[in-house]
Amino acid sequence: MRWLSSVAGIGLLVASLVATAADSEREGDYWYIQTSVWTKHWTHDPDHNNHQELVGIERVYTDGVLWGAATFKNSFYQRSYYAYLGKVWEHPDYPLYVKLSAGLIEGYKGEYDDKIPLNRFGVAPVIIPSLGAHWGPVGAEFVILGAAAGMVNVGLRF
Repeated sequence: MRWLSSVAGIGLLVASLVATAADSEREGDYWYIQTSVWTKHWTHDPDHNNHQELVGIERVYTDGVLWGAATFKNSFYQRSYYAYLGKVWEHPDYPLYVKLSAGLIEGYKGEYDDKIPLNRFGVAPVIIPSLGAHWGPVGAEFVILGAAAGMVNVGLRF
């Protein structure tokens, strides 16, 4: 039942941020919803989860500054959450970009709490780089998950 309160809390947070952001809409700002479609751990372990079931939302501003939140199943099948700030750098001539996000990840618990560095009280700081491309409103990103894995996400800008 604890997961339900976590999901509800993130839902309320996102809803309040959406309402606040709607008041300050600027030309060129956009929302980005995304999901994971492929994950590969660098070291093979049959116990690793390669189906993260990630669902995330980002708010990206004209200057490239962004914030977002995501929920996913971590490498050990535990429901986890990531809240972050970041920046995206768009290529001036091609529909390519580099993104860097930094935030807090929650969900590595029990026997797996040492699988993510600096995990204290079930929460750890992380920095996540990614490379992406977009075709109109459709986007795809290769996300580098440190020494653990790489993941491909697809999404929609609106």
